Amino acid sequence: MDVSAGAIGATASRSSAGQRLHDLDALRGFALLGIFVVNITFMASGYPGNLITDPAFSSVLDDVARFLSTVLVDMKFYLLFSFLFGYSFTLQMEAAGRAGAAFAPRMLRRIAGLFILGALHTALLYGGDILMTYAVVCLVLLAMRRVRDRTALRVAGMLYGVVLMSLLASGLFVNSSAFLPNRAEALANAEKATAAMLGGWGDVIGHHLSGLPFLVLQSATFQGPTALAMFLLGMVAGRRRLLAGVSGHEPVLRRIQRIGFPVGIAGGVVYALGGGNVEPLAVGVSAATAPLLTAAYVATLLRMMHGLRFGFVRSALAPAGRIALTNYLGQSLLGLLIFSGIGLGLAGRVSPVGTTGLALLIFAAQLAVSAWWLRHHRYGPAEYALRRVTNGRTPQTGEISGRRGRRGITRRT
Repeated sequence: MDVSAGAIGATASRSSAGQRLHDLDALRGFALLGIFVVNITFMASGYPGNLITDPAFSSVLDDVARFLSTVLVDMKFYLLFSFLFGYSFTLQMEAAGRAGAAFAPRMLRRIAGLFILGALHTALLYGGDILMTYAVVCLVLLAMRRVRDRTALRVAGMLYGVVLMSLLASGLFVNSSAFLPNRAEALANAEKATAAMLGGWGDVIGHHLSGLPFLVLQSATFQGPTALAMFLLGMVAGRRRLLAGVSGHEPVLRRIQRIGFPVGIAGGVVYALGGGNVEPLAVGVSAATAPLLTAAYVATLLRMMHGLRFGFVRSALAPAGRIALTNYLGQSLLGLLIFSGIGLGLAGRVSPVGTTGLALLIFAAQLAVSAWWLRHHRYGPAEYALRRVTNGRTPQTGEISGRRGRRGITRRT
């Protein structure tokens, strides 16, 4: 091969890698929006956490907003976020190889940093944290990093199947009303939780920590296994570079849309009309169909991002996804300042329509701030801290510079 041919090949490789990273970042930004639309409802009131509807917001418009969120958003976006975590895990492996560093110690430090951030996030900002679950589950992913693709896919299928079977068994053979409070008790608990949210630091932290037992139970029985399944799928996809070189015209993307949207939306409707999180069978239907709707969202976004008319979507979403950890923590901080007694004290006063609109407004601001930040910095504040822990050293000035980061995008981890 002559020098010119080698240069062309290297340029094409960098271009493909840059596109892959931008696609990943944009998808991660999209997942971040969906997660926030769900999380903000729990930040805004003590009612959703107690599986009861706030009687103060029972208008038709409120009911429609809750229904649409349940059908189109709930239980969908954390699956995408988990898949992308597994995909990025393979990029971390590649980065360690390029740096000549041992991957396991490096990843263990990253996991420890993620767990500490999650613990602080849970206590101080938002009791519905996912970072600690990710950190624990990532230990399993780390142990399985050398398994064959076929083994990883089988384990993912088995994990998801066990979750579905347990939900089916619970729905058929367990009387959930025996474990759940009645309506009067649920309303009283929700009022008490909302009052705690409107208190000072002690009350707010106490409220966050009071939900820790349920968070652990949910992580052990549902979110942990499903997250690991998605991690493994993402790892296999990353190994095979399935998101590298996507043109948006692949026939498989249209097939995913044709199957994913009708099946996924139908499952979401059953989930919403069947009782939502109160009924295991309804949760099981959602868990079984949510991956299809999530896949349809991804296929649609990829087609849009690589089209002429909506190519700007990737440019808009990618900066937020590139510093997703900072934005995730920032969302919780803003929720605390808006709804708790530490800030504006709006807990229990904002309707479902209002919380959704507020989530969209905040996310739009995050898009703008993320783009501005990355013009001057290579990492977000939280990403910088986690990278420092991961690498066991402080990044040098050149590594942090926004201009250096744009030139070296294929080396970003």
